[in-house]
Amino acid sequence: MKPVKSANIRSKATAIGAVLAADGLVHVYWSTGRTWPVLGTVRLSQLVLNTQVPFTPQGLVPLAGVLFSGATLVLVRGGRLPALARRLPAVLPRWGSRAVAAGLLARGAVGLVWVTGAWADPGDTFYWLNLLLYTPLCLLLGRAAWQVSAAGAEGFLRGGEGRPLGEATVPSSATGPATRTPASAP
Repeated sequence: MKPVKSANIRSKATAIGAVLAADGLVHVYWSTGRTWPVLGTVRLSQLVLNTQVPFTPQGLVPLAGVLFSGATLVLVRGGRLPALARRLPAVLPRWGSRAVAAGLLARGAVGLVWVTGAWADPGDTFYWLNLLLYTPLCLLLGRAAWQVSAAGAEGFLRGGEGRPLGEATVPSSATGPATRTPASAP
């Protein structure tokens, strides 16, 4: 059976999934009340969001769930979780990956506005984190997520011998050629 996703798409999906999952873990950590890498939620909020918002479990846990879900859907779409892919409607990883791409690209676009100095003071640590880390990472991962979402699923969910999932190979006779027929529903 041929590889069903290019190594490039699988690598991009892996990178995106790893970053989103790591970000989700950081949000879970913050939901416990800890504020690494700084002391206090006010400073943390300023470093991460350039504004003051409460870092409470009510906001952080759902956000972590969104990040973990996005990571999972991108990994499925990128061919990294084939067992899960067989259990999901194909539209879910495709549109989930597109949603991840849209979110990352939107954050990257806002970051570009902040880079101009609008709503961000060039003397603040946030400005430099945004310029050197947040914005480039969001734009690169957003583009990669779009490429993963656009990668065709043809041949992706395949059973043995390269046949599409849902088709069974049934021999027409003991010595005759095999034919493909839709598998019956369980």
